[in-house]
Amino acid sequence: MDFETRIIEWIRDDPERMAALEAVSRLDLNDCCIAAGFVRNLVWDRLHEKNPLTPLNDVDVIYFDPANPGAESDRSLEARLNAMSTLPWSVKNQARMHLRNGDRAYTSTRDAMSHWVELETAVGVRLSRRGRMEVIAPFGTARLFENSITRNRRRRQSSDFYDRVEDKQWLRRWPNLKIFA
Repeated sequence: MDFETRIIEWIRDDPERMAALEAVSRLDLNDCCIAAGFVRNLVWDRLHEKNPLTPLNDVDVIYFDPANPGAESDRSLEARLNAMSTLPWSVKNQARMHLRNGDRAYTSTRDAMSHWVELETAVGVRLSRRGRMEVIAPFGTARLFENSITRNRRRRQSSDFYDRVEDKQWLRRWPNLKIFA
């Protein structure tokens, strides 16, 4: 079984994650997925045989809409999701995130993810209009299954990487992880 298929099966087995995907699909956003810890933590939990799974501290919904890049749109979308679910939503239009990160303008959600601090975080999933689950992973999914945390060389500051590893306490939560900086 390939890694993308395994991710899809694990998400299908998780009612909370499936409910989140269904709620986000109702918004019908352009180039949208749920990414970061939504997928990463699930894989690391399963590899570490955690039961119960680590609770979702946020649900990172990312999309790409260059025609409407303002943060007020994100807040409106979060409000709509909050009306559907009590999950801790975080919605960000990737069409403006290059400004925060000091990068050239991104061209898509996948392109934006390719600038994230860790390779293993840059994995997302979405439901198509036909209900088919799709995995978006600009660096692929293999490293996620290798119990690794890998710094993205596109990021100029390695301190961002180490700060995130420490702040999120990944090595304490998932002790089999190895750092590749």
